[in-house]
Amino acid sequence: MKPSFTATAEAYARDVVAGRILAGKYIRLACQRHLDDLDWQGDDSFAFRFEAKKGAKVCAFIENLPHTKGKWAAKRERLKLEPWQVFFIMAAFGWVRKKDGLRRYRKVLLLVPRKNGKSALAAGIGLYMLCADGEHGAEVYSGATTEKQALEVFRPAKLMAQKSPALLSHFGVEVNAKNIHILGNGSRFEPVIGNPGDGASPSCAIADEYHEHQTDALVSTMETGMGAREQPMLLVITTAGDNIAGPCYQMQEEAQQALEGTRRDDETFALIYGIDPEDDWTDRATLQKANPNFGVSVFEDFLLTQQTGAMTTPRKAGAFKTKHLNVWVQARDAYFNVLRYQETADPKAGGAPVFLEQFENQECIIGIDLAEKRDLAAVELLFRFGKGYARFGRYYLPEETIELPENEHMRRYRDEGRLIQTDGAVTDDREILEDILDFVKRFDVREVAFDPAHSRQMSVELMEQGVNCIDFANKPSLMNEPTRKMDALIADRQLHHDGDPFFAWMLSNVVNRTRNGDLHSPAKQKPGNKIDGPVACIMALGRWLLDEDTSAPASPWDDPEFSLVWRE
Repeated sequence: MKPSFTATAEAYARDVVAGRILAGKYIRLACQRHLDDLDWQGDDSFAFRFEAKKGAKVCAFIENLPHTKGKWAAKRERLKLEPWQVFFIMAAFGWVRKKDGLRRYRKVLLLVPRKNGKSALAAGIGLYMLCADGEHGAEVYSGATTEKQALEVFRPAKLMAQKSPALLSHFGVEVNAKNIHILGNGSRFEPVIGNPGDGASPSCAIADEYHEHQTDALVSTMETGMGAREQPMLLVITTAGDNIAGPCYQMQEEAQQALEGTRRDDETFALIYGIDPEDDWTDRATLQKANPNFGVSVFEDFLLTQQTGAMTTPRKAGAFKTKHLNVWVQARDAYFNVLRYQETADPKAGGAPVFLEQFENQECIIGIDLAEKRDLAAVELLFRFGKGYARFGRYYLPEETIELPENEHMRRYRDEGRLIQTDGAVTDDREILEDILDFVKRFDVREVAFDPAHSRQMSVELMEQGVNCIDFANKPSLMNEPTRKMDALIADRQLHHDGDPFFAWMLSNVVNRTRNGDLHSPAKQKPGNKIDGPVACIMALGRWLLDEDTSAPASPWDDPEFSLVWRE
């Protein structure tokens, strides 16, 4: 006899918590949270209750839909939910608020490696939200950064509907090339590419491969538009990625904090599959731990081949970790270990932040990187601290550039006080000059290192004020040694800071400019990946390194053993 969806979901949660199913930390926490909530729902102070029939209805709806590709589609089989998928749906749809019976979870996050069936699952959920959620005039959107990605969810939903004549008839569904709709109540399911703009009122918004989104514009617009709906759902499905300063990584961090109990969030449900930091990614066991559909839709032989390729070819390691183990990395060819850098100021990781006010009157070197007038400008202050250095940055961007549609992340950094907005269309160098002169008064500024390509005029004005200015061109021959040194400082957690997320984002964009293994120099892969802060910091570090090389190395021929003896 087939177990009920309720029994399947609870059994999965208990098996994960008991260790009978191999799973990562955040899957264990999600399962434990569900079991704890089941125990607490009888408490009058607990605001939610579990109505299994609501989740089971969604499961049954999805299992009535057909497969759309592969051997199962060829056999005309229907979808069969795996235990982890049943748990996901039962938890996401089964919990309701006691006060009104409406759904508890308004944001649902599923992070899972590729080939684990997340697109088909999301397509089934989208069709349910269109047809059977009881929302008159439902608006369901599948959003992504490209048309191809937006169709990854919409296309299987469209095929499922087309292959289900009984569903079309029962709910009055019509399938068109670019939407699925119900004429009787005005409901529709459509793909959305990029920023959807205002005006939509989603009852369900599906954000696919959210790690590819540079900003939260699409998700933010969808969430804002949900205000008129009684129980909307934002469904985010994605793998990990390489933009740890982007909105997806931030959303995952917030979900993890909620699961850990350090952040209160009763309306977000998250399943985050992957490996734990202490796991050996080359171990075969990690493959099953990270991939809940192991042996079903993603097979051991395939994963072992990918794992072996990543072990033997280092350049493949990053892609393997993100796509198949759900591990976040930096830029695909990132030079610096940004996660290690962040740990330096993170008390939870054993680090501690430092603040600029601690260094009043102390000696420092300033690096400045002034780019084109409409682009980012960076000023970095670098102090000796402990066994390493402490850095602090100040960054400038003109108002017109910040307000460009693609610069939503810049507006966030501005609002957080990490980016200074200057008036007008070009950066106001006078404001930067005033700030540097203020630093000269507050600190013992030994010198200011600048790239003469864009900073010549400012250096002249600074020297007129008695500030010592040094040319430091952004050339591989000059940047090589300080770039290597900064990498070593970060690895040893000796580049201290105040937790500035803007610098961390820029650091994640740095790649090696040269293919020559003996030369290391910062560069970026595309124009939007700003690196001005790290470049200015490397320049300042390059000047500090002169203190560590005050004399020429001793020659081995100075040893008395090799003293010249004249023979007569």
